[in-house]
Amino acid sequence: MSDPQTLDGPVVRPASGADPRLLVIFLHGYGSNGQDLIGLAPYWRAALPNTLFISPNAPQPCPGAPGGYQWWPLTSLTPQARAEGVRQSAGVLNAFIDAQMARYGLTDDKVALVGFSQGTMMALHVGPRRKKALAGIVGYSGMLADPQALAAEVVTKPPVLLVHGDVDGVLPVASLHDADTALGALGFSVSSHVSRGLAHSIDADGLKLGETFLTGVFKDA
Repeated sequence: MSDPQTLDGPVVRPASGADPRLLVIFLHGYGSNGQDLIGLAPYWRAALPNTLFISPNAPQPCPGAPGGYQWWPLTSLTPQARAEGVRQSAGVLNAFIDAQMARYGLTDDKVALVGFSQGTMMALHVGPRRKKALAGIVGYSGMLADPQALAAEVVTKPPVLLVHGDVDGVLPVASLHDADTALGALGFSVSSHVSRGLAHSIDADGLKLGETFLTGVFKDA
């Protein structure tokens, strides 16, 4: 596993040309890499001109996916395996977030996580367990990987946006509803959207909702 200080991936600098005042960290899905989600940055850059976008590769190379990475292996798809898996890289991701905040002189409330699929599972696991609240979490096509433990382990409650396609054949849309219910019951501010006819992907509606959500949570930053 890579040193969290050296996790690397593509970066898009603030459109303003100034030093970053805000940070969006993209967390890609299983078998993908940082180049995937950094493609969202151009859609949001104008609305968030002082924001740095960074999209690190997950810490483990993904077998059978040349150039791809994983947050944990999918050797088992049981709930127990997901719960164990999300914890494997939690420390790595936390250390990476801390390193980026230190590098750019930012605090947790200036940082948002945007995940897709397995990356959403990481964001929803790590974010609520951090000592200080992040600005927000956007989760596309994901789920809570360890919902049973969340109530006992939640420390902070950043606002959350969940977006999912209703014909997702990888993670069914019920995952959104389950996460929405579980987070809402714990007092999180949760917004959710189901994209009709969308499979395991992100559509234009999801992009616009993500932009609106991020500009909202960053408005006082």
